[in-house]
Amino acid sequence: MVSEYSQVSGPGLFVFETNQLLDKLELLILGSEKNGGLQASMDEVFRIMHTIKGSAAMMAFQNISLVAHSVEDVFYFLRENRQTTVDDSKLTDLVLSVVDFIKGEIAKLETGKSLTGDASGLTNAIQAFLAEIKTLDPVLAGLPLKSDYEVMRQSFIEACRIEGEEGQTICEAVVFFDDDCGMENLRALTVLSELGTYAQKLEYAPGDIVENDATADLIRYEGFRIWFTTTASMTALHDFFAQVMFLKEYSLMAIDHSDASKPRIPRCIDLDGPLVTASESAGQPADATGDSEQSLAAKQSFISVNVAKMDTLMDLVGELVIAEAMVTQNPELQDLNLDKFFKAARQLRKITGELQDVVMSIRMVPLAATFHKMTRIVRDMARNLDKQVELEIVGEQTEVDKNIIENIADPLMHLIRNAVDHGIEPVDVRAAKGKPLTGKVRLEAKNSGGDVWIIVQDDGGGLNREKILQKARERGLLDQDDSGLTDKQVYAFILKPGFSTKECVTEYSGRGVGMDVVAKNIAAIGGAISVDSAEGVGTTMSIRIPLTLAIIDGMTVKVGDSVYTVPTIAIKESFRLREQNLITDPDNREMIMIRGQCYPVLRLHERFKIKTAVADLYEGIMLMVELEGKSACLLVDALLGQQQVVVKALPGYIKKMQGIAGCTLLGDGSVSLILDVDGLIQT
Repeated sequence: MVSEYSQVSGPGLFVFETNQLLDKLELLILGSEKNGGLQASMDEVFRIMHTIKGSAAMMAFQNISLVAHSVEDVFYFLRENRQTTVDDSKLTDLVLSVVDFIKGEIAKLETGKSLTGDASGLTNAIQAFLAEIKTLDPVLAGLPLKSDYEVMRQSFIEACRIEGEEGQTICEAVVFFDDDCGMENLRALTVLSELGTYAQKLEYAPGDIVENDATADLIRYEGFRIWFTTTASMTALHDFFAQVMFLKEYSLMAIDHSDASKPRIPRCIDLDGPLVTASESAGQPADATGDSEQSLAAKQSFISVNVAKMDTLMDLVGELVIAEAMVTQNPELQDLNLDKFFKAARQLRKITGELQDVVMSIRMVPLAATFHKMTRIVRDMARNLDKQVELEIVGEQTEVDKNIIENIADPLMHLIRNAVDHGIEPVDVRAAKGKPLTGKVRLEAKNSGGDVWIIVQDDGGGLNREKILQKARERGLLDQDDSGLTDKQVYAFILKPGFSTKECVTEYSGRGVGMDVVAKNIAAIGGAISVDSAEGVGTTMSIRIPLTLAIIDGMTVKVGDSVYTVPTIAIKESFRLREQNLITDPDNREMIMIRGQCYPVLRLHERFKIKTAVADLYEGIMLMVELEGKSACLLVDALLGQQQVVVKALPGYIKKMQGIAGCTLLGDGSVSLILDVDGLIQT
């Protein structure tokens, strides 16, 4: 659980913890909207807003603290008056607006900017909403808002600072009486009368406790507030309050004349329970033993670690894997009988592998947080477009590397927006087609080998093949004969730059930008996207991404004097070519017939301009690779073996070549280029 006192260590931690709370709050709000409204989760919303308010106040971010305080007031009232009927839709919109405002301010902090957002309009709207729901209760109608107390408090303090005499202390007390004691307003009047012995100047709220019997209800759930000046000691004041009849609990604090805006930590006393000291109220128990120690240990079972440190650790483990290979596979050890050395080397390899697995598992993050953020996008778009849309999330606990999470969020958001805007039809259109009025968007993640599949599927109108072909002809993307194109090849045109079938430009789409960027961003992390659709039934966008960008299983192959690494996940099989399997197509291109299927041949030595003695297809090894349903046979001189390799990005001064994904260091210290199978097949 996040402590509201832990953020004082710096704005970085404040940003981290507040973002976590906001994400949790947003999911809570959207979930509650489907399950009967926010009142079902009011306690949790109140706690989150209370924590954000306290954290922001400690960091002197007054605009965030003020708007969070306003929301806290609303949910405090709802907690104490659970029978109050409110407009859940309006309340949800207000809270989401607050979440957006605070997120905007947090984004400024993350970029080093000052907080300049004006929360006054939002705060006024929330206070107006609170006043409105109070009028629904005839007992509470006309009573002051909690924010009015802040005005009274500041006015009293300023007046005392101007008129106060030397030696006087300004104090603030909040008093709660026993449950069901009754006549709280008259008991508050008794407290004022007896406190007059110690106080020179005195103000209290609510102020009409004599004339208005309804103030008893307000005191019952909000407390009786007293501001006064005194020359008495704090010990004497505590003794006074401890002897007040029917007093359940109270808080008392002294406000320094020199800085009235920074009150001291109050000492809160529950007269029915043990004394709570100032250090305990600040989250520092005076004597924590036994069960409390176990509780503290449980709370500290999770720690936050800077991502840069995790990246450094991953790099070091990668270097360790390379160093271990360089030692155990050193050419100088060949033909030597070193049984004890190789036994120790096997143990080292085992420990290195386990360390690598642990570090990689630490970097693995569930997709849940990224997936659930899409709920807000679907909700807002459905309201703006006047559609009924439901988001179904499946497999959100699937884990991928932290860096991939950061790169997949924007493409995923664009696909979801397209599904709602392009895919799901308006309610009247769905009714005419006999479909359910509420459209469904399914967001699914699942593991498949060394990859993760993310699928965005909608039950909307689907893609129109002829419209896409017509648009492709207009843009010159098609040859004269397009009759042999498969549906997937046609649908792939929507991934081209500037391609859009939307007839009118809207807030969300229609300008022909986005899908090509999605494809590029996914390709940049070693992934691929495919499109499938059935007109009138729906569209499915499938994204394949690697589990991690750092370490992969690879097969090292030799071509001339060069060594390349092919990702094992892309290898289907390897074989020696037989004469009866080689054919040529009408364009005189070499093809290999295997089990009734034809595969194109790619000679790697020709592709990369390498001199080799193995130019004959029958002398080399054919390596069949497959990706996204596309296959090819690579001609290599020999297979050197399979091993895990650490992926290194190519230096910036080396021009990126299609078919090359990166490089790695082998056990003998040599460099091996990692092949991009998708890029090779496309060539």
